[in-house]
Amino acid sequence: MPRLAVTSLLLSHFRSHRRTLLEFDGRPVALHGPNGAGKTNVLEALSLLSPGRGLRRAAVADMARRPEALGWKIAAELCHGSARHAIETRAEPGEPRLVVIDGKPAPQAALGRIVRMLWLIPSMDRLWIEGAEGRRRFLDRMTMSFEPAHADAVLAYEKAMRERNRLLRDEVRDVAWYEALEAQMAESGAAIIGHRQAALRRVAAAQDPGDAVFPAAALSIVAADGEEMPQSREELARALSAGRDRDRAAGRTLAGPHRADLAALYQAKGMPAAQASTGEQKALLLSLVLANARALAEDLGAPPILLLDEVAAHLDADRRAALHDRLVDLGGQAFLTGTGAELFATLSGRAQFFEVVERDGVSIVRTAPR
Repeated sequence: MPRLAVTSLLLSHFRSHRRTLLEFDGRPVALHGPNGAGKTNVLEALSLLSPGRGLRRAAVADMARRPEALGWKIAAELCHGSARHAIETRAEPGEPRLVVIDGKPAPQAALGRIVRMLWLIPSMDRLWIEGAEGRRRFLDRMTMSFEPAHADAVLAYEKAMRERNRLLRDEVRDVAWYEALEAQMAESGAAIIGHRQAALRRVAAAQDPGDAVFPAAALSIVAADGEEMPQSREELARALSAGRDRDRAAGRTLAGPHRADLAALYQAKGMPAAQASTGEQKALLLSLVLANARALAEDLGAPPILLLDEVAAHLDADRRAALHDRLVDLGGQAFLTGTGAELFATLSGRAQFFEVVERDGVSIVRTAPR
C-alpha cells in the first residue's frame, strides 16, 4: 500500500451514480466502459477530496443526480502514512458544499494538507493552444500541490482585487482606499509569485531532458499581455499605484499575478509547445504531471494521487505501455479511465480493473478481473 491512497469511496446521488461503493488496495485503478457510463464521474468525485471545484469546475447544484435532486454525498477513507482519515463532502439542495474531516467540519483548504492530487483531463489536451486562463489554473494546481497555502494567497488576492475593481468601476478616487487594498494585493500577490516560481523549479529538476517518450518542457511565467511582470511586493505595489488611471479607464486591474501566463518550450526540439503535434502536446503534459508527482514524492515521501481521464487519447500503444510502467514505478495510486479494457492491457496483474456500465440512467461499477 502506498503512503497516500484512497482505500474506499462512496458516491451517493452524485451525477449518474445513485449509490456506488468502491474498495481500493492502493494499486493503479483502471475504469473502463462506454462513453457516458459514468467513469469520469468517479474521477470527479475523487477530485472533490482536494480543495477547489473539482476537475470539471462544476457548480455544486449540477453534481446532484437527476431527476431526484436530493443533494449528493461523497465519503472516502484514506491512508496517509500511518494516519487514517475519513473525508466527507456533501451538498443539500440550494446549500453550499460542506467538508467534514474525521467527523469535524473543515474548510476546503484543509483538504490540501491531507491529500495531494493531480489530474489530466481531455479538455487539457488543448492547454497550449487556447487561452491563458486554463494554463494559469494548471500552474496554480501544480503550485498548490507543493504549497497548500497557495490557495489561501490566491483567495486573499482575488478578494482584494474584486474590491479594487469595484472602486475602479465606480470611479472612486479616495487614495486611502486604494492604498489599503493594494497593500493586501501586493502582500498576497508576492506570495503567489514566489510559490509559482518555486513550483516550476521543483518540476524542472524532476524532469529528464533525455526522455524521448515523455519529453521535457522548459516552463516559464510570462505576462499574458506581453508586458513586464512585477516580481516583488514592492514592484507590485508600485505597479498598482501607478496604474490606477489606466485601470480606471479599463474598469479592472491590469497588472499582477492574475495576468500571468505559463509558457512551455519543447526542449528537445527547441519549439514552443503550441507548435508541437497533438501527440507531442499530450506527451509534454504527461511529462509535466509525472515530473510533478516525482518531485512531490521526493519532498513528502509519498507520490500524489493521480487522476488520468481518457489518458490513452493521442497515445500510441508504446507510449501507453511506457506510461503504465512509469505509474507502477512511481508507486502511487493512479486512477485511469478508458472505453475498453484493452487500453490497459499492459497493466494486467499490476492494477485493479473495474467495468462501468449504465442501466436505465444509473451507473453501475463492478469488479473486472484482469
